[in-house]
Amino acid sequence: MLLIEDDDGDALLVEELLIDVGASVELQHVRSLAEAKTVLPGAVCVLLDLGLPDTHELDGVRWLQEHRPEVAVVVLTGLADEYLGEVAVRAGAQDYLVKGQVDGQLLNRVIRYAIERLRSEEVQRELREARIYAEENTRLERGLLPSPLVSDPGLRVVSRYSPGGQRLLLGGDFFDVVEAADGWVHAVVGDVCGHGPDEAALGVSMRVAWRTMVLAARPMAEVLTTLDQVFTHERHKKALFTTLTMLSVDPTRTTARLYLAGHPPPLIITPDGVGLLEAPLRPPVGIGDREWWPSSEVSLGGRWSVLMYTDGLIEGRIGEGSTRLDVDGLVRLVESALPTGYPAPGAEEGLLDEVIDRVRALNGGDLDDDLAVLALAAGGQAR
Repeated sequence: MLLIEDDDGDALLVEELLIDVGASVELQHVRSLAEAKTVLPGAVCVLLDLGLPDTHELDGVRWLQEHRPEVAVVVLTGLADEYLGEVAVRAGAQDYLVKGQVDGQLLNRVIRYAIERLRSEEVQRELREARIYAEENTRLERGLLPSPLVSDPGLRVVSRYSPGGQRLLLGGDFFDVVEAADGWVHAVVGDVCGHGPDEAALGVSMRVAWRTMVLAARPMAEVLTTLDQVFTHERHKKALFTTLTMLSVDPTRTTARLYLAGHPPPLIITPDGVGLLEAPLRPPVGIGDREWWPSSEVSLGGRWSVLMYTDGLIEGRIGEGSTRLDVDGLVRLVESALPTGYPAPGAEEGLLDEVIDRVRALNGGDLDDDLAVLALAAGGQAR
């Protein structure tokens, strides 16, 4: 405990009171707040006189609250300042004592209660912050990961999202699926670089803008140009960017148009095996020519599943070294995880769970980055 008291007589009295009751307290005495600043890092509790030569009334309490909030503070005040002691408690001190009205047992008890009271307050504060954080994350996740807007009974949509296990901050991974009035089905998966509420909010604004433009039946190049405009306007740092892949499946469900903006290519699974859907790769959203959105037409076949994902799925380690899974490794992993007769209705749920479990196992535990995986599938029962 640190005693900040400029009167040596009062300081000696405090020390004797604690010795008399056998208090297990290591007491250090300083005569001013300036002198206390050099020894405060080792203190658990401060017994503070309000009449120090370098402070005025509550200045010391306020300074300790601002600079050392983890230290319990018990105010020591003269009889004439009893009201001021009560005000000090409202300013953040855990308790106050009046000089001349304190015995050893009371002093020892007040010190210990003050320490425990501060610890309890800190626990309650952390619980409140955790609850608020969880509620905010839940709202952001709802915005990042909406319910697909698809009415075609022949098209199956399955998704998985998992935050990175090495941190608590929500990232900006997002996805969406919308079936337009003309029968085309559009799917997007994106990843705002970075982690935290600002990046998550950016992801939400991107997804909402994308869905709005798709429902308005705007051309896909215009949709992506608008996304770039929204992102550039909303981002809080110029260095931020978003990788993105978008797949537009035609009404026959046999072909699609693919756009890649700095994003890993989707996987396609057919009765013939697992492959990659390829398209010209342009820079991420927020970088490069806002009007240039190259794409390619890809063949899907009659029975297929497409896996779209963020890089959290492929950046996990393989074993103890620094080698990452990467796209080629993901292809081999999916090949080995395919159930017999895949793709078949109802099998997508199990496949995504199996793939994610294997990726985590290879990494030796939870992944560092968020991951979002979206599976689109079409076709009848396996033959």
